[in-house]
Amino acid sequence: MVILGGGPGGYEAALVAAHLGGEVTIVDRDGLGGAAVLTDCVPSKTLISTADYMSEFETAAHLGVHLEDGEGDAVSDAVAELAEVNARVKDLAAAQSHDIGERVDEVGVRVLRGTGRLLSPTRVEATLTDGGTETIDADVVLVATGATPRVMASAQPDGERILTWQQIYDLDALPERLVVVGSGVTGAELAQAYLGLGSDVVLVSSRDRVLPGEDPDAATVIEDVFTRRGMDVLGRSRMASVERRGDGVVVRLEDGREVEGSHALLAVGSVPQTADMGLEEIGVDLTPSGHIVVDRVSRTSVRGVYAAGDCTGVLPLASVAAMQGRIAMSHALGDAVAPLNLGVVSANIFTDPEIATVGISQKAIDDGTADADVVMMPLSRNPRAKMAGITDGFVKLFAQKGSGAVIGGVVVAPRASELIFPVTLAVHHRLNVDQVASTFTVYPSLSGTIAEAARRLHATGS
Repeated sequence: MVILGGGPGGYEAALVAAHLGGEVTIVDRDGLGGAAVLTDCVPSKTLISTADYMSEFETAAHLGVHLEDGEGDAVSDAVAELAEVNARVKDLAAAQSHDIGERVDEVGVRVLRGTGRLLSPTRVEATLTDGGTETIDADVVLVATGATPRVMASAQPDGERILTWQQIYDLDALPERLVVVGSGVTGAELAQAYLGLGSDVVLVSSRDRVLPGEDPDAATVIEDVFTRRGMDVLGRSRMASVERRGDGVVVRLEDGREVEGSHALLAVGSVPQTADMGLEEIGVDLTPSGHIVVDRVSRTSVRGVYAAGDCTGVLPLASVAAMQGRIAMSHALGDAVAPLNLGVVSANIFTDPEIATVGISQKAIDDGTADADVVMMPLSRNPRAKMAGITDGFVKLFAQKGSGAVIGGVVVAPRASELIFPVTLAVHHRLNVDQVASTFTVYPSLSGTIAEAARRLHATGS
């Protein structure tokens, strides 16, 4: 088994293949864990956690808790030292990568540092970082090379003032005024992170609202929080160009306006890393965007060649990449395997509050592709939320008409990534609302609102 790329899709596949008796080689350029561990998920969520910690000082004041110095005088606002924050971020990412390396080494996986190219469906040429090449014969090849930030000709990152999300961890001082271009998941998360750390933030969104692809009620909550905390959100404002101006940057909009800042963060999507790998030459089908076409067991159009993760464009989540990789190796080695089911994937946006989703969406109900009853319960009525000073957020459940089966849900709350799990269990195992409603919850707890929403759905006759 030869695996190209050591991110979640690659290293999880390697662990499965080794467990099933395969002889496994990973060809990886940047370090095990890939972008998810080194420059994306782990670093960004660590940065966000730091910003969340700082916001707790403000919440504490509303709860009657005030910080004082040794002489009894109130201390000034907490200050984020970005050089220290980023050093910790990079140390954590490196430690996680090291742990993954130790794990794959324990099970006998060989790791080559370099890049791979398919010479045929059964032969891979690895160009090694330290020089030379190695040709490897393979019964099975898995391509898990991920994606990289999209770069536009009119907005070229320089790593100093104009940055992609992979370059921000080299900053040694907090941007005085950060202009974030793009209001999707990455843009929204990092805009709020820097706002929480103390930067003046402008978010440039080409759409009517932030997070245009998410639940509209959830996106409205987040945009309200953004503006209430001082972020300048420019809706319906499409970027035309970004360039340096003196010690800062200027973002020109298509309507002629200019937005000045000390730094610009580009969050305008990603592109798959599939070029110059020999894929098309051996017959692997690619989409016009360059993504590898795969089926639900991760097979490409070429027998024996599989693909997983962001290079496939199936769903850009580390959890999905890992599942695709595991499925690919189980299928290739004849183990029992269930095809990928995107209908039970839970996802989370790490804003404050977080947005977690699973199953069908509000859009599917609104456009008539799903027939479901909907209940939305605000967290402001939850006693545990009141105790913690939580005022924003809700729980929304979707129940299939007739059967009452829970087929989707949205949670907007602090740590929604944890609260979505019981809803995901219900969706995955087709539990109905009465089964959820009759399950004990701790009182008081935020999860109690999930059970309460289920009880409300029973009242509708589902």
